[in-house]
This record gives sequence, structure tokens and C-alpha cells, in this order.
Amino acid sequence: RKLGRKEATQLVKKASLVIVAKGKKVQSFDREGTTLNKVVSTLLGPTGNLRAPTIRVGMTLLVGFEASSYAKVLNINDA
Repeated sequence: RKLGRKEATQLVKKASLVIVAKGKKVQSFDREGTTLNKVVSTLLGPTGNLRAPTIRVGMTLLVGFEASSYAKVLNINDA
């Protein structure tokens, strides 16, 4: 299902840490030190919808996919 700016804003408000992956570039936002508008704008793709995949783990929101970020947040160790 597609989520727009309104839904993305609600997800960000519930997170203390937001990690966004766009290709090989990964950005982390501590919600205490970053404006809400800046974080939400980073989460949206060119169509104005929330980038996929999106996952919330506790107070951390992961948007986009970058393997080491997922491994770190999900506490997965390589075998």
C-alpha cells in the first residue's frame, strides 16, 4: 500500500531514530536534533510516496534497504 507525506509524518513522530537508505547512501536522523519536515522529505521518493521497504523496530524507523543497517538494528550477526 502506498503511504504519502501524512502517513510518513506520523511514522517519524513515533520514532527516535530514522535511518534512510537511498542506493548506497545511508542517512541517520536523531529526531531530537532534526526538523520533522527535513526527515519526512528524505523518506519520500520522486512520486511523493514513502520509500519501500519500511520497517519499524522499537523506536527506530528504517526506510529503504541497506544490509548492514538492517543487520545492526535487527541485531543479526553474519555466520
